[in-house]
Amino acid sequence: MIELTLYTTTGCYLCEALEAWLARLANAEIRLEQVDVAEDDALVASYGTRLPVLVDVSGHELEGGFEPARLAAWLADRGGLDVAAWDELMLSADNDAAPRPGAVMRSGRRYLGD
Repeated sequence: MIELTLYTTTGCYLCEALEAWLARLANAEIRLEQVDVAEDDALVASYGTRLPVLVDVSGHELEGGFEPARLAAWLADRGGLDVAAWDELMLSADNDAAPRPGAVMRSGRRYLGD
């Protein structure tokens, strides 16, 4: 089990994105304690402009965890990354970046048709 704390606040869409990526990329069950920073002035001062912030049991923080690559690297450093899920995500991202049929690449730009 991976135990983490998420500093968040009500309506934080980036926090929701982080949670979704975490569920997809973690290699074990997650125990996630959510702390609403709006309820404490000291927490607002510490985390208010950095949300979401994910913290492991050792106190190491991750800002910007809603970006899959940052979250994957952070999880990998802690042995918590599902490598197969990450590889699958990267493979699908590579396929999305490939030119579509009928598109022509010229000078780094994609054009439809000839």
